[in-house]
Amino acid sequence: MKIQSLSVVVPNKKCINNCRFCVSRMHESPYKNMMDENLPFFDLYQRDYIKRLEFARDNGCNTVMLTGNSEPQQNRSFLQAFGTMNNNLSKPFRWIEMQTTGVLLDESYLRFLRNHVGVSTISVSLSAFDDDINAEYNGTLPQLKVNLRKLCALIKKYDFNLRLSVNMTDYFTGRSPEEILTYARQELLADQVTFRVLYTSTDDVNAQTQQDKWILEHGASPETLDAIKKYVTEKGRALEILEFGAVKYSVMGMSTVIDDDCMSTVPKESLKYVILQPNCKLYSKWDDPASLIF
Repeated sequence: MKIQSLSVVVPNKKCINNCRFCVSRMHESPYKNMMDENLPFFDLYQRDYIKRLEFARDNGCNTVMLTGNSEPQQNRSFLQAFGTMNNNLSKPFRWIEMQTTGVLLDESYLRFLRNHVGVSTISVSLSAFDDDINAEYNGTLPQLKVNLRKLCALIKKYDFNLRLSVNMTDYFTGRSPEEILTYARQELLADQVTFRVLYTSTDDVNAQTQQDKWILEHGASPETLDAIKKYVTEKGRALEILEFGAVKYSVMGMSTVIDDDCMSTVPKESLKYVILQPNCKLYSKWDDPASLIF
C-alpha cells in the first residue's frame, strides 16, 4: 500500500469558522472522539492511536497533515499530545504540515508549532486576497479576521515553509493567472501554491446542501480555471508527478499544483492520503465509513 500522507483529524466540537464551501458541513461526522483523557480506558485508545501512526509509517508514509473538521489550533492540548506521541515513536514523522485559515495564530502559537509539534509547513487556506472578502467567504468572525500579509510574514519569520491553498472562488474570476501568482509570490511570500477546485457533493439539485449551492453560485468560472491550468502547464517547469497523479510545476520560483480532486474521489493504486479519525481508526475517504482500513 502506497500512502502519500496521513491526515490527522484534530478533534474539536465545532469549528470557529463557517466556510461557505466547507466539505465537512456537507455531512455529519460519525466518528466519536476517543482521544479525550477524561474518558475511561483512555490509555488503551491512546495505544490504538499510536498503532495507527506506526501503521502509516510502516507503509512508507512520512508526511502528516494536521487538519480536520475545524481549525487544528483550536485544540492546543491535542497538538501538545500529538507532538509528544510522535517524538516517542521509534520512527517519528519528520514532515509535519498544518492546514489552517490562520485564525488564532500569533507569534507565541507559531513558536509552539515549530518547537514542540514539529510543524515545518503551514498551508494557509484562503478564498480571496482581500481580507474582508476572505473573512466573509471563510465565515470568520469580525474580531478574528485574518490579516493575510501579516500572517504570512510571521510564518516566514519563523522559517516555516508557506503554502497557499487557494480556494477557487469567484473572487479570482477574471483575474489573470500571472496576477494571482505574482501576488502570491511577491505580496504573500509563498513558497508553494495549490489551486483547489471547490468540491460539490452531488449533481442532484434536490439533494444539494447549502454549501453545494454556494459553490455553484460563487465558484470560479470554468474559463478562469482553464486559464490557470494552461498558464501553469505552458509557463511552468514540470518538476515531478505526485503519487496521486497531479503534476507539480515550478512557476515564478514556487511549487505549483492544481488539485481538482481534493476529496480523493477517483480510485488510484496509491492513496493520496489516509485519515486518522478521533475514534483512533484509519480511513481512506472523508465521507464514507466503509473506507475503514485499520
